Amino acid sequence: MAADYKRMVTMDPSGFVVLADYVPGIVQEIRYHSTYNFIGDRINGYEEPCALLTIEAARALKAVSGELNVRGYRLKVFDAYRPVCAVKQFVLWGIEDTDIRMKPYFYPDLEKTALFETGYIATRSTHSRGSAVDLTLLDMASGREVDMGSPFDFFSEVSHPGYRGITDEQYENRMILRNAMLRNGFAPLECEWWHFSLKDEPYPETYFEFPVSSAYLKR
Repeated sequence: MAADYKRMVTMDPSGFVVLADYVPGIVQEIRYHSTYNFIGDRINGYEEPCALLTIEAARALKAVSGELNVRGYRLKVFDAYRPVCAVKQFVLWGIEDTDIRMKPYFYPDLEKTALFETGYIATRSTHSRGSAVDLTLLDMASGREVDMGSPFDFFSEVSHPGYRGITDEQYENRMILRNAMLRNGFAPLECEWWHFSLKDEPYPETYFEFPVSSAYLKR
């Protein structure tokens, strides 16, 4: 980690909130607290399966949720704030670790090193600035995830938001989520349909290291 980057890293959680406190009814499946992710282990820093975000991002996501609730959808979050130590684990896994046990499920057509080149894994993540979120839609009538044409963290061209080799319904589902996020101040990532970052993020040059833990926020 470069010296200038170290100076941008802080443990101060004062600008963060527990997302569920701001967005009633939000569903959470925090993948990096589990072993069902592209590495296959619980990720460093994920002490609790809860989503944390900056206050500003949480307020914007509340507006998204309200808009989509009217249309019969709930938001389901896979990841939000991500500690710097988690990103470091991703990088070391990609460069040094020979473990590829999750390759068939998450990156079947790519070598591990290509995950960086193609933008699926970043050495400095917007998630660590606290205003990025990975999410999908749940159909309120069925209680099931909406079909987006590929699962979360599936590193392939099929996961690009504009990919048209999926059904019209799957593409439209992506656009429902994308358009609601854009209308409420989020910007997309062009290689992942599930990833969005608050455009006017409060900490554009700060990266956070504190653990994903609601208890840590309440100290």
